Amino acid sequence: MASREQFSSRTGFIMAAAGSAIGLGNIWGFPTNTASNGGAAFVLVYFVMAFCLAYPALMAELIIGRHSRSNIVTALRFISPNKATRLLGTGVGLYGVLIASLILSFYGIVAGWMVAYLLEAVAEMIGWSEASHWLTGFSFERNVLFMGVFMLLTMSIIASGIEGGIEKWSTRLMPMLLVIMVALIIYVFTQPGAMEGLRVYLLPDISQIKPALIIDAMGQAFFSLSLGVGTMLVYGSYLSNKENLPKLGVAVTLVDTGIAFTAGLLIIPAIYVAQHNGTTIFAEDGSLIAGPDLIFQILPSLFDSMGEIGVFVAFAFFALMTIASLTSSISMLEVPVSLAVEETPANRRQATLIIGGLIFGCSTIILLSFETLFGFVIDLTTVYSQPLLGVALCIFTGWIWHRNNLLQEIKAGHPEIEGTWFWKVWPGYVKFFCPVLILMAFFQSVAG
Repeated sequence: MASREQFSSRTGFIMAAAGSAIGLGNIWGFPTNTASNGGAAFVLVYFVMAFCLAYPALMAELIIGRHSRSNIVTALRFISPNKATRLLGTGVGLYGVLIASLILSFYGIVAGWMVAYLLEAVAEMIGWSEASHWLTGFSFERNVLFMGVFMLLTMSIIASGIEGGIEKWSTRLMPMLLVIMVALIIYVFTQPGAMEGLRVYLLPDISQIKPALIIDAMGQAFFSLSLGVGTMLVYGSYLSNKENLPKLGVAVTLVDTGIAFTAGLLIIPAIYVAQHNGTTIFAEDGSLIAGPDLIFQILPSLFDSMGEIGVFVAFAFFALMTIASLTSSISMLEVPVSLAVEETPANRRQATLIIGGLIFGCSTIILLSFETLFGFVIDLTTVYSQPLLGVALCIFTGWIWHRNNLLQEIKAGHPEIEGTWFWKVWPGYVKFFCPVLILMAFFQSVAG
């Protein structure tokens, strides 16, 4: 058996793991959740939940991944002590692979829209009004074309492997993402209306902290680290035994929450600037207009109101969104590709081509019946499946995997771990509290 690839540096892993976590949901999901839940009060609770819920669950995936050095299916079988739990591990792992693939099938469609809007800004710059109109029109041809372009970008990175593909491009794309985001924040801060948005975002009203807000913050913290479908488990499997996993997990959580917070510094003031310029940002019931409507209606109207510079701001914004999409999509595609490479005769390039082609086909089917399938696939994967898979991974870590084997794996990179607060708190926490917290967020999101 050939030696397994690894991340060549700690920075490379942190950039890749943070890139996996920082996607479209983080760039627009966190800010719009914030605006809909009392502003700064939500931000405060989100940071608490990121370390009370997301960090312990992230550690479970990283530890299982590094211990098994394999894909999610083989990993869960590997830590299972008997035939029944091995069978359960196989089922959970295969379902995780399926859900990661389905997430990418709708994610690729939305990311394709970002690419189209990015090119629309270019078309506006050079005066191609007909092309500009087509690029922003909702047509099957446009959607398939740009979803295909985005999938080819994702596949080309995954086909190049861990160090030459995922790590190389994550360490390039993440700094680009941050530079564009900071430049946009500085510009938006100079616009009228921005300071009102900043006040909403940074000055918490503690009276807003209610059970529904806490549950929403739990859900955002869990989903923002792309937990549950095995992306972090697979990335953890490419880590060296020398790495101190608890510290590495803290670094990933800090980078992810830090960039989510930074995205809020851009989006929240921007939507108040849009409101100042006459755009409707709140629905009739008082809730914030969120999701695709925010990205494709409110913000473009803001760019239009900026005059000649607006097209350059639009280009920078959709470049930011495309980069965020790509850093997440490569981690999703790696989940099924790692399984195929390790469990079938296919090499990495063959596996990437076949699985990428299947996901492209799945995305095309969604587009052919968009009204029926798009929302259904999003709900099936993110609302129902992802939290339940997260619970399953906590159960494998806390209840099925032998505690001593768990300890030995963490000690590989941190020999003194037994004497730390982490080992005194985390095993019991991931065994009892994490599943309960995730299920609370799950039932709230289903009921809501």
